[in-house]
Order: sequence, then C-alpha cells, then structure tokens
Amino acid sequence: MEFTTIKGFKDILPEDVETWQRLESEARRVFHSFGFKEIRPPLLERTELFSRGIGQETDIVSKEMYTLKDSKGRGLTLRPEATASVVRAYVQHRLYLKNPIQKLFTIGPMFRHERPQKGRFRQFHQINAEIFGDPGSRSDADIIIMAMFFLETIGLSGLGLHINSLGCHKCRDSFKKELKEYLIQKIHALCLDCQRRTETNPLRVFDCKVDTCKETVSGAPSILDYICEDCQEHFESVQSYLESSGIPFVLNHKLVRGLDYYTRTTFEIQTDRLGAQNAVTGGGRYDGLVKLLGGPDHPGTGFAMGIERLVALLDEDAEQEVRTPDLFVAALGDTAEKKAFNWVNDLRRTGIWVETEYSSKGLKAQMKRAGRLGARKVLIVGEDELASGKGILRDMEKKVQEEVELQNIVNNLKGILKESTG
Repeated sequence: MEFTTIKGFKDILPEDVETWQRLESEARRVFHSFGFKEIRPPLLERTELFSRGIGQETDIVSKEMYTLKDSKGRGLTLRPEATASVVRAYVQHRLYLKNPIQKLFTIGPMFRHERPQKGRFRQFHQINAEIFGDPGSRSDADIIIMAMFFLETIGLSGLGLHINSLGCHKCRDSFKKELKEYLIQKIHALCLDCQRRTETNPLRVFDCKVDTCKETVSGAPSILDYICEDCQEHFESVQSYLESSGIPFVLNHKLVRGLDYYTRTTFEIQTDRLGAQNAVTGGGRYDGLVKLLGGPDHPGTGFAMGIERLVALLDEDAEQEVRTPDLFVAALGDTAEKKAFNWVNDLRRTGIWVETEYSSKGLKAQMKRAGRLGARKVLIVGEDELASGKGILRDMEKKVQEEVELQNIVNNLKGILKESTG
C-alpha cells in the first residue's frame, strides 16, 4: 500500500522551502521595523473560542472546522484562523497590562475543510498581524501600509487595495435590515447558500462567487450610505492617511469579511492572477472581539495573508534562485576520509555549505554526485595528495583546477570560497 497526502493537504518540498523561508524572514524583518513582536499560539483550541469569536452562522464554524472531542467530551478544534487565538492569549496573559498598545504577529498553519483550489488548501499557512489598544484611524492606516510595504518588499507588483467600512454594530444593524429586505425580493436569483445567508448573515452574500449572486447584489444598497457620523469620520480619516502616504485605493462598498467580529474599516489587497479567490491579504477592525472573548473592552485591527498564494505569485513573477553547495569534498582512502570528515564539519560551522560522501566510493562516482548537487567547487584528496601536502581544488563551472595547501586547509578554503562569491 502506498500512502499519499490527504486531499487538501500538501508537502512543502525542499526545492520550495527556501521561498517559504525567505517570505517568513522578510515578514519578520519588516514587522519588527514597524514595532511588532511575534507570538506563537497553539494549533488546538477550545471549540467555543471560534464559535463565539468568529460567529456560529459563518461558513467557517458551520461547515469548515476540524473538530474533535477529548477524553472528557470537550470540543477541541484545529484553528481555522489566528486572530481568535491571539486575542485569547492577549486576554489570558494580560498583555495589555505590560503595554497599552500591543502589536503582535504570528506565522503558521490553519485548517479549514473546504474545496481545494489554486492557492487554497485544507491545511494552509498565514502571516497575521494585529494591533490592540488603539481605537483610532491611524492604526488602521498603519497596518494597511505595513501590509502593502511587505508585499512590495518581496517583489510583488500589480496589486490593488480595496477598502470599505462596515460601520459599528449600531449603524450596521440598520443596513442589514435594508439589505435583507432587498435580498428577499430577489431570493430566487440567489444560490442555496445565499438564500440561507439572507436569513442568518446577509452581508455574506456580497462575498459569494456565484455569477448570478454577484449580479443580484450589484444593485444592492451601499453600506456607506448607512454608517453613522462617527464611523464616517473614522473612515474618511483612514482614507486621508492612505492618501498622504501615497497609497492608491478603491472604495468598494461590496467588500465584506467572512467573520462576524469585523467593524468599521475592512480591506483587501487583491490580484487578478488567482482566479475567483483573488485576495492575497484581507483584514480590518474588530473593536468588540476582545470583550466578546472575556477581556476588557479593547479595540483591535489586523490582517491575514496566505503564504501559499504569495508563493504562487512569486513563482509566476520570477525565477527563484536555487542554492547549491559551495564545496564538495571527494576523499579517497580511509585516512583521507577521516581527515575530510573533520574538515567538512569545521567548514560547515563557519556557515559554508559543504557536502561529501558517507560511504567509500571511487573518484568518478563522487564527481558525478558533486555534479548532480551543483557544487561550485570540489576538493579532491587521496593518499598522493596527503603525501604531497597539496589537494586538488576543481572549479566545476570553469572546468579548471588548482593545487591548494592542505596545511591549515579550513582557513585556506574559507578564503578561496569567500573570494569566489564576491
């Protein structure tokens, strides 16, 4: 029997991992420069955390969560998103007592049982950033600017920022009432999911990708006509900060988020190269979530971006540099093999990538393996070289070779290899 990955789950193979590492390290560098600190919440949380925080009627909670029962019958769920877990940690550890403004980010896997497609899997990975403690528009603008800057830093182009305001709970309720009445009049033009959403969560109809539903909501009322004076002032201030920072945006009154906790500012950074699922980053404000999950009434704003989608875009945009060994040591004979083993590990400790054979093989086989690995240089050492005190260093690209002193060989090779890489 041959075992394969579960549908919707994917191996990240060695040739892809370097791209992932580059994205993650660049995210850490950029986020640290904006004053964010990394937090690592667990993958498994109590089910109630998500059903309460995300919303019982959302597709995530009602259809997509991976949930199990522990030995005491308590519901446990693999996290489908990160914000609820970060808020739980923020409340549990009283992080707000250490600093009234907390800026946190996390990188890691999430789990949702949904239809796999390009850039979307059942185990997927996200980069999340959150700001807690500031109710103003400046933190909204700050988190959007950081997201845009990060995407530009990793080399993505052709991205568009869409923004909207969902208002506060008070003014949004009046809009939801008007929207529901509009949708009921056109209920037969909606898909079955949106017919259900009309009753339970009418805002989610805006997020449907079915063509008939998109056409139906094109004439729906705009939430921007219903937001209260405070929400309008907040949203105009966000726009002002973005404009002063030179970041273009599109006002999109149909833009919503799939989670119940969002209020006021919401945004997406979109691309036209991933099909129907065109958002690479999405986020917004969630002022009531900390209180809802048992903490003080502290505001929050943040975003999430999918690493798989970023990798797919980078693969389309440019050829990724493939790293190969700096050196391969071809040792011939027991004495040479033992000496080479120590040289190899001494060089590795200095940060140089060195490969060698684990078993005794002839020179031809070792040179063939060095070629397969793409090693830039090969050090050849056998009994004759040990006797003369000089090894043979072959440049695999230029097809030339030179002698190199074996006395103090580690330092000699360090100098040669660093000089050849500029």
